[in-house]
Order: sequence, then structure tokens, then C-alpha cells
Amino acid sequence: MRLKPRPPTPSGTRRLARRHPAALLALFLCSTGGALAALALPAALGHTVDGLIDGGPVPWSGLLLCAVLTLAETGFDAGAAVLTTSTGARLTAHLRTRTTARVLAAEPRRALAVPTGDLTARLTARTADAATAPVTAAGAVAGVLLPLGAIVGLFVIDPWTAAAFLLGAPLLVALLRTFTRRTADAGADYQRAQSVIAHRLTEALDGADTIRAARTGAREYRRVLEPLGALADHGRRTWTVYGRAAGQSALLLPLLMLLVLAVGGLRLGAGAIGVGDLVAASRYAALAVGIGALTGALGALARSRAAARTLDPLLTLAPLPHEGLGPLPGGPGHLELRDVGVAQDGSQNGSQGESRNGSQDGRTDGRTEGKPLLTGVCLTVPGGTSLAVVGRSGSGKSVFAAVAGRLLDPDTGTVLLDGVPLTAMDPALLRPEIAYAFARPALPGTTVEDTIAFGPWTAEPEAVRAAARAARADGFIGLLPYGYATPLTDAPLSGGERQRLGLARAFAHPGRLLILDDALSGLDTVTEHHVRRALDERAGRCTRVIVAHRLSSAARADRVLWLEDGRVRATGPHEELWADPEYRAVFRTEVAEVADVAEAAGTGALPPARTEVEAR
Repeated sequence: MRLKPRPPTPSGTRRLARRHPAALLALFLCSTGGALAALALPAALGHTVDGLIDGGPVPWSGLLLCAVLTLAETGFDAGAAVLTTSTGARLTAHLRTRTTARVLAAEPRRALAVPTGDLTARLTARTADAATAPVTAAGAVAGVLLPLGAIVGLFVIDPWTAAAFLLGAPLLVALLRTFTRRTADAGADYQRAQSVIAHRLTEALDGADTIRAARTGAREYRRVLEPLGALADHGRRTWTVYGRAAGQSALLLPLLMLLVLAVGGLRLGAGAIGVGDLVAASRYAALAVGIGALTGALGALARSRAAARTLDPLLTLAPLPHEGLGPLPGGPGHLELRDVGVAQDGSQNGSQGESRNGSQDGRTDGRTEGKPLLTGVCLTVPGGTSLAVVGRSGSGKSVFAAVAGRLLDPDTGTVLLDGVPLTAMDPALLRPEIAYAFARPALPGTTVEDTIAFGPWTAEPEAVRAAARAARADGFIGLLPYGYATPLTDAPLSGGERQRLGLARAFAHPGRLLILDDALSGLDTVTEHHVRRALDERAGRCTRVIVAHRLSSAARADRVLWLEDGRVRATGPHEELWADPEYRAVFRTEVAEVADVAEAAGTGALPPARTEVEAR
């Protein structure tokens, strides 16, 4: 039985605002304080001007009040600027952490539904855009309060002067509405084009060696940058929207200002208002036409909203369901699959994730359109034994390995470890019990020692060195400039050396189940022989599932699982399966190579099931 996780809430301004309410409140108060100071200044200035014109004593109190209001406005604006930057940075960090945590907590097949480059763009640029919404909203108070307060000030001074300004207000509102809508559309299109470029660039970087070998760099360059034209178009469209809004504002706002001053002048001539009132009215008119400054805030909010929409699919990813159970204490690693099936969902995410993590030569299993990845797999692997998983490319080997260690949940059936369903186990309790090694392992960490120690727990230095010896990695590590302390950026590694570091990391975190997804494919014959001996030493203490492409892997395993088109073709010891010519055909290329070597040596073709093993 699976527990249904509570549906997560998408990214939103309110949710983000709850993270730093004190900072946002302070920003709101600074923006409001600055706006109020700016609104009070014209009235104080007009009153002071009237005092000076009347010919009485110098109105020092009025002058002091003007100075205080000016300093207050400047101070509040400076505080708002500091709070905007710092709070925006903190909200961005929080949103990135929350989004990344959602991706990591979800099932990999679902989490990686977004292509890698696009995912990177969302976790970096999009989170920064989306996180600005609460800050922009809190800081936009001044942009709204200033023009509204200025209009109220105009009404207080003279209703006719205020009415003159309101004649053009509908045009100004229509301008802002059009600007906001067009900016949101252009920003969303721009972000989509950015994501396409990021995805294609990531693909090119991952396949740099293949591109270099095929000498297709120029073609790949054009493919990566092909969306640049659309990106430029969207960028120009964005600036066109800004330019039109700025041009229309530059025409409309001075006309409104001129109209207010003209009416104010007429009212001054009629004696309805004084000189100080006219000065205050001119200042209020300048603040009122400042409603055009809202375009920047509205544009930022539109971009934030568009960015938030791209984050919502990630933030609504359901975490792996579980019932909070853990593996049975002291279990031997008994693995059981009951009628396990994995359907083809049409998503490329699984293939990409599998290619990065383990499929040989970047190939993936079971990616034929419309074909199930696994169907009706029933299997029991006794604790402490070894199982070799063999089959042609596309037979489902890597999918089986992912299901066995819960990197992928089956669509049907159940996987049990020592009698407990994997779906019932808390991932925090399950992960220390399962170690993985891949054909193309990722190498996190700063130094070589860091990457071997990286795992559910940080391995001790002694365990790191013992694991490196078991994986035959200590030899080349000792040749590095600083040994285990060598930064990975200063350690040029071959494919086989990277695999050995990945194996060492798995050996340094022993659990009851070890899964090698083609993790020996890059090793030379001698190194592979020593690594297999290290694996054999774990017999009885650790269950080993080995996705095998080499004959020797199948020959040394206690049992072989032969997959074909996602189904179990046969299981049993390698010697028994070898009698089937179709099973031998799985290793046909390798058998032919061994036979050629034997014939060249004048010995004749040795039984291929033992030749490579005995030679080692």
C-alpha cells in the first residue's frame, strides 16, 4: 500500500513572502516612508514659499522641515534599495533550494522529464526571476502611492487643476495595461528560446568527444545557435514594447504636466490659488505623471510570473511515496521481484537519465516507441549471491537495475528487499543499504578523496583508501600531483579511471545490495580481474546485481538473468544457459574475438564460457 503524499503547493508570491516577512515588511515600510516623505515635501515647500513671499521673517521651521523630508526620502530610498537586493538574494536561494529538493525527492523518471539544459536554466535563471516577485510587489508601493497621493494633493490644492490631470488618466491606464500584457508574452517566449539553447548546449557538451571525432563541430555549432534568431526576435520584441511604452509616455506625460501647469496658472491669475499652491501643484503633477515609473515594476512582475509558471511543474513533483518503514535489521540482501512491469511513457527523461548514469556508450534500454520497458519480471536473488543481467542492447538491463534499487518505480508489480517492499521504505533508510556504480559516473566533490567519500554518509579516510585499493584506483591516484587531495579539476581522468572512482565510491559505502550498471566496461583485462576478485570477496555479505556485456561477467556470476525485449527469456547458471545457441549469440562478437586469438596461438577455439575467465 502506498501513501499518497500531500499535493505540494506551486511557487507563488504569497508562499515566498512567508519566508522573510520581516525583511519584506521593512521594505514595505521604507518604500511607504519614502513615498510619504515625497508627498509631504511639495506641501511643505509650498507653505514655505508662501511664507517667503509674504515678506515676514524667514520661515526657518519650514526650511528645516523641507530639509528633514528630503533627507528622510533619501534615507528611506537607500534602505529600500539595500533591502531589495538582500531580500531578493535570500528568496532566490530559498526558491532554488526548494525546487532542487523537489527534483531530487521525486522519482528520477518524473524528475528528469525536463531536458537537462532546460532544467538547469529553470533552477538558475528562472528561480532568480520568480523570486523577485515579492520584493517587487513590496517595493512597488511607492510606485502606486506616489501618483495616487499626488492626485489627492492636487484635489486638495485645487479641484480644477486635478481635473485637468484626470483628463489624460484613462490613456495612461490603457498604456500600462497593454505594456504589462505584451511584456509577459514576450518574456515567456524569450525564456522558452533560452531553454532550448541551454538544452542543446548541454547535449553538445555531453557529446563533445563524439562531435570532435566525427568532425561535426560546425554543424553542432549551428544546431545549438539555431534558436538564437528566435531569441533575438523575442528580445527585440521586448525592447520594442519597452520603447513604445517609453515613447508614448514621453509624449503623454509632458502633455499632462503642461495641461496641469496651464490650468494652475489660470487659477493663479484668477486668484483662486497662491504662488505656493502653484509650486506645490507643479511638484504634485510631476509625481502624478511618475505613474509611468510603474512600467519597470510591472515588467518585472510579468517576468516573475512567467518564470514561476515554468517552475510549477517542478514544484508540483510528488515525492517518492513510502510508509516510513526501513529494511529489516541484519538482512542478507534477499532481492525479489514480483510481476514487475515498466511501461513506456513516451518521455525521454528516463533515457537521458539512464544514458548519463550507466548505459554503455550512451545507449539506453527499451526505448522503442510503444514497447514496454519491462514486462512480467518475476525473480528471486538469494542474499549474498551475485546475479548477472545480460541481453542485447534495448533488452531492459539498465531499467531492471534502476528498478532493483528504486531509482525507478515499476508501474506494476512489487520489488522487495529482505521481504520489505521498496516502496514502503523511507528513502533515507533505504539509500544506505544500496550502492550503485555506473558506466559513466558523476564525480561530485572537490578532491579525489571527496568524490570517493561522497554518499549516504561521508566515508572515513581509511575506508576511502581501502575502497580505492579494491577498485584498483589507488595506483593512478598515487601518481596524481597531490594524491587523494588532488582537485578533480587538476586530475585528467580516462573513462576507465572515472569508472574505478565510481566503483571505489560504491565500495566505500557497503550495504546489503550492490548494483553495477555496466560499471566494468571501461576497465582493462587485468584491472577487471582484480575488481571481480574484490566483488567475489563480498559473497555472503552483499548481494551483487551486475549488468553485464562481457562474457566473463556472466561466467563468474552465481546466476544469470537473460532479458529479451523487456521480458525474462531465461534464468540459471551460465553453464546451463550456454547450451542455448541464442544465448551464445548475445556474446557472439566476444566469442569470435576469443576464437580468433586462440586460433592465432595455434591452440584451437577453447570453450568460450571459460576461455576469458581462465585466461585471467
